[in-house]
Amino acid sequence: MKKVAGLFCLMAAVFIQGQAVPARAAEEYHVIKKIVLGGKGGWDYMKDDSAQHRLFISRWTHVMVLDTRTLKVIGDIPNTLGVHGIALAPKLNRGFISDGGANQVTIFNLKTLKVTATVKTTGEGPDCIVYDPVTERVFTFNGRSDNSTAIDAATGKVVGTIALGGRPEYAAADGEGHIYNNLESTSEELEIDARTLAILHRWPLAPGEHPSGLSMDQKHRVLFSGCHNQKLVIMNANNGHVITTEPIGPGVDATRFDPEAELAFSSNGGSGTLTIVKEDSPTKFHVVEQLPTELGARTMALDPATHRVYLVTAKFGALEPPRPGEHFRRRTIMPGTFTLIVVGP
Repeated sequence: MKKVAGLFCLMAAVFIQGQAVPARAAEEYHVIKKIVLGGKGGWDYMKDDSAQHRLFISRWTHVMVLDTRTLKVIGDIPNTLGVHGIALAPKLNRGFISDGGANQVTIFNLKTLKVTATVKTTGEGPDCIVYDPVTERVFTFNGRSDNSTAIDAATGKVVGTIALGGRPEYAAADGEGHIYNNLESTSEELEIDARTLAILHRWPLAPGEHPSGLSMDQKHRVLFSGCHNQKLVIMNANNGHVITTEPIGPGVDATRFDPEAELAFSSNGGSGTLTIVKEDSPTKFHVVEQLPTELGARTMALDPATHRVYLVTAKFGALEPPRPGEHFRRRTIMPGTFTLIVVGP
């Protein structure tokens, strides 16, 4: 793999499978393995539970749960029609699933994986779902009604609705009581007060267009928005200033940030690549690698303890018509070909 001059190995140690080893430089990231998980249906977001060594994968009507140490399926959460995302509230021992086809949230026990309740959302097509630990609230971003539903994570009660003014995509919590959300239809970034449910700011993402994935460097207050015009827009979360953009591949649907390695990732399903961006400082960034993965690998999860990235894809057939509000066409999925891709240093 091509080396990038001037990039030094990271000195921080990470704990991987019981052994402390030094985290490696970004240019040494590679595909570690591919595992066919099989099954029918599509997928969307994934969620890593680093503390419990688990990976949650949405599969349209159910959620698969993997042990990240063995990469074996250890559980399944059924009856989640149109599932998009998973949010976790470890302190409350609760998980939350956005059931986009049923306009509801499924609540489950984190230890047993058993469903404990369902909650109807105040909008249609709940897609992204995020947990705010400051207010202990869960927010669904409802793609067919351009609003967000706020739910008390402890009681499961709806506490309010936020009119967003555009079609929402992914969201991120800053750990200080604010939620950031990409508006795909207007190419804007929203800052939401999780306490009052007020929209504090509405910032343009130009030159980014039709944003999808969103992640955050909470320490340095930097947002990473993956946009469908093949730009990673890097924004100051305090004032909405676009710091810079970096090139990514087509078909992005997720970004992630590794705070220890100070690396941002963009999964680009249209090109089958994983863009890796180094944060040299809070105002300086550069692409260190465009790692080949597989076509269709558009969503991902990141384990900050092992620095591993998990992606999923499958083999595809004919093109399907575009879904409402989407800017790309999907292909039919070949049954039994659903595959997990593990990337790491």
